[in-house]
Amino acid sequence: MPLMPGAEPYHHDGGQVGVLLCHGFTSTPQSLRPWAEFLARAGMTVTLPRLPGHGTTWQEMSHTRWEDWYAELERAFVALRGTSAEVFVMGLSLGGCMALRLAEVHGADVRGLVIANPSLTVDAPLLHIAPLLKYVIPSVRGVAGDIKKPGVTEVAYARTPVRAAASLPRLWALVRSELGKVTQPVLAYHSPEDHVVKPASIRILRETLGENLIVRDCADSFHVATLDNDAETIFQGSLDFIRTHASVPLQRD
Repeated sequence: MPLMPGAEPYHHDGGQVGVLLCHGFTSTPQSLRPWAEFLARAGMTVTLPRLPGHGTTWQEMSHTRWEDWYAELERAFVALRGTSAEVFVMGLSLGGCMALRLAEVHGADVRGLVIANPSLTVDAPLLHIAPLLKYVIPSVRGVAGDIKKPGVTEVAYARTPVRAAASLPRLWALVRSELGKVTQPVLAYHSPEDHVVKPASIRILRETLGENLIVRDCADSFHVATLDNDAETIFQGSLDFIRTHASVPLQRD
């Protein structure tokens, strides 16, 4: 099935440090492409996969669930871990949640995490009834494009497939139940004015992760902060984070 323009995955072979990035729900790699390219220019090996069902049609996505998305992210992680001395994982929204799941499952093989506006709990009332709603309504209005910066567009679906969305609460519950396993350093970026993910998610992280969590506000951005006014701050902050926590050089010798 043809991809939406800009929805292509991205990979760059660089140095010994690998970075895996994960986009959000109903979005595409386009939302993180500038971030990926920034880190690639800094000398890292970077992988940004396209999650199954994303970047084509919402109808195709309706046949996928969180297990499918996570399986693709884990496949990319294992491949990157096999060629890199160590791997950092980064993500936006759902991607941030699944980055945390990778850290829970793979432990020390994940060197550190940088996540932007991660989603960890039910924010939209409709999600409470999504398991029933999916038998009545195939899709609802999309959540994409929450960007403050004028003229910037997120390549994502205008509709949200209800069947796919109905699987999200199971993922969130699983990740929350095992957050205690995340002992890696975590840098989280949070937009106080986010119209998609509410403050409860960042509050959960603060309460659970304690001292190994650093939270920085994106005061001039909405949800898709990686395409918004604070994008460069996120990019540079993630690079500084890697330089602080990596145990090998960023460039090949």
